[in-house]
Amino acid sequence: MPYSPKRIAQNILDQFDHYRDEFRSITSGARVRFEQARWNDIQSASTARINLYEDCVSSTAQNLHQSTDAEYILDVRNWPDIRKAYITLIDQRFDDELAETWFNSIFTSLHQHDQISDETMFVHSSRPATRPPSRIPLTRGFISDGSLDGLVRQILDEHSFDAPWANFERDCKMIIEHLHKGLPDWAQKDRGLTVELIQSVFYRNKGAYLVGRVISQQEQWPFVLPLIHHEHEGISVDTLITDESQVSIIFSFTRSYFMVEAAVPAEMVAFLKQLLPSKHIAELYTAIGFYKQGKSEFYRALIAHLATSEDRFIMAPGVRGMVMSVFTLPGFNTVFKIIKDKFAPSKNIDRATVIDRYRLVKRHDRVGRLADTQEFADFRFPRERFDPECLAELLEVAASTVIEEGDVILVRHCWTERRMTPLNIYLESASETQTQEALLDYGKAIKELAAANIFPGDMLLKNFGVTRHGRVVFYDYDEISYLTEVNFRDIPEAMYPEQEMASEPWYSVGPNDVFPEEFPVFLFADIRHRKAFSSMHGNLFEASYWRGLQERIKDGQVLDVFPYKRN
Repeated sequence: MPYSPKRIAQNILDQFDHYRDEFRSITSGARVRFEQARWNDIQSASTARINLYEDCVSSTAQNLHQSTDAEYILDVRNWPDIRKAYITLIDQRFDDELAETWFNSIFTSLHQHDQISDETMFVHSSRPATRPPSRIPLTRGFISDGSLDGLVRQILDEHSFDAPWANFERDCKMIIEHLHKGLPDWAQKDRGLTVELIQSVFYRNKGAYLVGRVISQQEQWPFVLPLIHHEHEGISVDTLITDESQVSIIFSFTRSYFMVEAAVPAEMVAFLKQLLPSKHIAELYTAIGFYKQGKSEFYRALIAHLATSEDRFIMAPGVRGMVMSVFTLPGFNTVFKIIKDKFAPSKNIDRATVIDRYRLVKRHDRVGRLADTQEFADFRFPRERFDPECLAELLEVAASTVIEEGDVILVRHCWTERRMTPLNIYLESASETQTQEALLDYGKAIKELAAANIFPGDMLLKNFGVTRHGRVVFYDYDEISYLTEVNFRDIPEAMYPEQEMASEPWYSVGPNDVFPEEFPVFLFADIRHRKAFSSMHGNLFEASYWRGLQERIKDGQVLDVFPYKRN
């Protein structure tokens, strides 16, 4: 049988449809899991959906490699024809941009990265920049007709669940109160005041979210209603959020991905972009579960930046890491993290362990306190885009990862992560108020990670960053572990004074032993910071606090962590 680019393209697309069906199946189950308060199942489903993409790509690539067309498929010269056939097949689809990214994943699974080009795959999208709407309704509008009470009741009546409202009247009253506080007087009196909501509900962790906007006389505000389900009481509205910065935090790169049904992903992202104009579309695709599309959009933004700017890679500000080397582009809000060839003697881990821990974070509930990462292989950058000191340091500490190829620098493996201000640097110039707020949030970050069964390991200030919203986030994962794997111990009393004065501990220390009483001196060189933190989060220095969290987690409890300010 003669080789057929169209048949191969159809095979790739058929496997994409299989992946999309499985993705939708996991996503559509979010409603029932929320209604039935199956919190542990929610976490399992989130992990399964993340794993799904790589599993399906691997299976598809393996099948193509073993097919009767394998000889043709493995010859990169044939892929321009396969690509052309594929473009024809996806032209009328509503998820065509995702289909392109899928094609890219299959190609890179079968071929070397130096064979990537716009002829063999979709470095740049072939999709038109603007497309006519799909006619599939994304949103539904609710008009006040001069009555906020009527408007609110319309919204809640439309979003009923197979679980009762805990207190419908209380929720209506609370939403109206928030509208009075969040909107100007003239908007509240507008008889045409409209709330436009995305028809699909956004589910994540123990919450469900109605997401949309309030529109009045050419102005708009975000409108987000978080819903919570108390098993023995019912579903209730937790608050109303109309502040863009707070909505941005809900869609943050530090959060797990939403479960939300998106018939036309590009249209949902475009709508969210109107609500959150400061967010890049890469972040928005990622936030609704299409993290591979987010990776594609990020890469395209990076190459566009390199093509239209002159800034050069420099080492990222902060204390040099003992495991990772971190560099950045000043004009591009991202850091690039590579594993060093040799670790500091105090680091008793290897390269494989570091990779495993970064991938663990990808799949775990990040509760707003762990920065999401994207893993890349074989980045190629012009040598001239590197500051000489930066390049020299990278070549010295990671010669197996950073390779010179004439005028090109090859980065074999790295992670990208949102750039933040290291907490230790932030505190150096912070005001008294900023210092107090940062230390308070630093403790909250540790506690919320612990509630999600994550122990950061190395909790030094330099391993936490401060976001543009002032939130403290952990970003150094080489010593991260599950909280339930750590043995939290009290320091035994010394039998005689000389033991306390000795340079070595008078008690045995196992590989997983942690002594929280040692944290104050270990974490804070500045005695003022130590005292302030102790007054806010002194229980973190008690082994009993950590053991209590472990017991709750082992009992199957999923603790509450809210991605917004609660009133």
